[in-house]
Amino acid sequence: MALQFVSSPSAVSRETGSELGGALVGEPPSGAVPVWPVQRVFAPLLGATSAAIHETWLSDQAVIAGHCEGIVWRRTDGLLYGVIELDEADFAASAKGSPLQAASEEAYRRIFRLLDIEQVPHLWRVWNYLSAINLETDGLERYRQFNIGRQDAFLECHRGATGNVPAACAIGLAGSPLSIAFMAGATPAVPLENPRQVSAYNYPADYGPRSPTFSRGALVYPQGQEILFISGTASIVGHETIFPGDVAGQSREAMANVAAVVAEANLQCRTGPYALTDLSYRVYVRQATDFRVIRETLAPLVGQAEIVYMQADICRHDLLLEIEAMASHSLEEA
Repeated sequence: MALQFVSSPSAVSRETGSELGGALVGEPPSGAVPVWPVQRVFAPLLGATSAAIHETWLSDQAVIAGHCEGIVWRRTDGLLYGVIELDEADFAASAKGSPLQAASEEAYRRIFRLLDIEQVPHLWRVWNYLSAINLETDGLERYRQFNIGRQDAFLECHRGATGNVPAACAIGLAGSPLSIAFMAGATPAVPLENPRQVSAYNYPADYGPRSPTFSRGALVYPQGQEILFISGTASIVGHETIFPGDVAGQSREAMANVAAVVAEANLQCRTGPYALTDLSYRVYVRQATDFRVIRETLAPLVGQAEIVYMQADICRHDLLLEIEAMASHSLEEA
């Protein structure tokens, strides 16, 4: 297997050279952050035995490292992982809407320039984090500002804003800069949609001037592998929030949507079928007091699957949790 995803407690072993990139989730570290591309997701972990978790993608191929326009990246043959952080204050004088809108557009423009230079043009998976995601500034909710900047960059860089767009999440973290981690490849992803939902890129104008630019999931193909990415998924049917104020109901509905994407993946995958119990999950919980109910509701649905819970804000005020997931199969075992 060319690419391996590992999760470990906060202690970090010395660098082996096989690290492609990853994330540091939980409390800020007391020591140095690793030199490979690491997205800093500083949010309280819920129900964890350690204050922080390191999630790392390891490659069994030679790894090349680089920096480009503020992006720290590493790549192997046909695969690149990168992280960029931008301070919105640096875009306060921009003529392109709000500072967040300008920063979001610039971040994605830089990402696309790097992918073109490195000849890995296909964006597979993106993790977006920003502060105060539900706050209204400059007359518009900040998540909607982010969506404008993101879509402008897709269009300006000649990437379509519908159809073959990456799997993604957009989450609010207190005090976070605009932080974007991404995985891209030389071959296109197979985008996945959810028949229970309107595709996010086709949302009506009620949800902002620009629709969110992401697919509900994706199948991607590093050498010898098939990886299933499931985007941030919540209690939405059609395009409307279901079970407002009911955290157990939202938990069940979000998992029904995850199951629907898994079913779509199983129609198109090149390997054996995926199951809910086989996935690795990250669950974002708006209110820490809801954690126990969420965990008890999800437990019979996911079995012994690995789950990381953290407190964070969701892209709509009335959503109480969001779930993302992934799994990997070997093509040789198909």
